[in-house]
Amino acid sequence: DKDNLCLYGHSNESWEVTLPAEEVPPELPEPALGINFARDGMNRRDWLSLVAVHSDSWLLSVAFYLGARLNRNERKRLFSLINDLPTVFEVVTERKPIKDKPTVDSGSKSRGSTKRSNDGQVKSIPKLADDQGYEEEEDEHSETLCGTCGGNYNADEFWIGCDICERWYHGKCVKITPAKAESIKQYKCPSCSIKRGRP
Repeated sequence: DKDNLCLYGHSNESWEVTLPAEEVPPELPEPALGINFARDGMNRRDWLSLVAVHSDSWLLSVAFYLGARLNRNERKRLFSLINDLPTVFEVVTERKPIKDKPTVDSGSKSRGSTKRSNDGQVKSIPKLADDQGYEEEEDEHSETLCGTCGGNYNADEFWIGCDICERWYHGKCVKITPAKAESIKQYKCPSCSIKRGRP
């Protein structure tokens, strides 16, 4: 029976290695059985890393299964929360997760927010590399909603700010690409364009 042990994570953040439940709900993804099969031929640290990888795989499969019932914004939020936490593998191996770091040669503005200043220069709010800075950026933009669709701010999407009303928009909602934004001196959202056009 010891060959079929499974690692279980409990809601109180404790872990337990035990036999699989007799009756697992059939709709849930199956955990990988037999984490002990390779244990005898491996050193302890490598075996624990293997168990951690299997655990991450199962946790992600459950998240994707449950995420199928969520709407688009809820899924984005769920996977953003997942990505903000270290994986079991990273915890077990004591590896630090690698954050996206802005690079000097990265000319694309699609990973961060883009805003034109009064002098027409493009300003970008890059993703920050350190944990504390990342949380501050998340707090700063957590209430930012697209002026068109009402969707939440996501640093992985291109956003553009109106220079008149200072509302933010998904580039795709206002049909502006990062390349097109580079050529606009002063961006006016659809609402402000209509207001300015009236006598």
